Amino acid sequence: MLRLSIEAGGCSGFQYNFAPEEKPNNDDRIFERDGVKLVFDTISLGFVKGATVDYIEELIRLGFQVTFFFVACFAI
Repeated sequence: MLRLSIEAGGCSGFQYNFAPEEKPNNDDRIFERDGVKLVFDTISLGFVKGATVDYIEELIRLGFQVTFFFVACFAI
């Protein structure tokens, strides 16, 4: 399992931390996809709701990436 937690700081105001998790807390939320389990505490989950988490491998970096998709609505 992998825990994703949010901390204040970083250029965008938040820093996303990933760490191995062996024993989640009773109030944690666990999501699983393709055999990978992500663990969130309730506060961090509120900050990443609606985002996707991917593992990327590029020439200059590799690691996890949190991406937010914002939908703009226009009234005409």
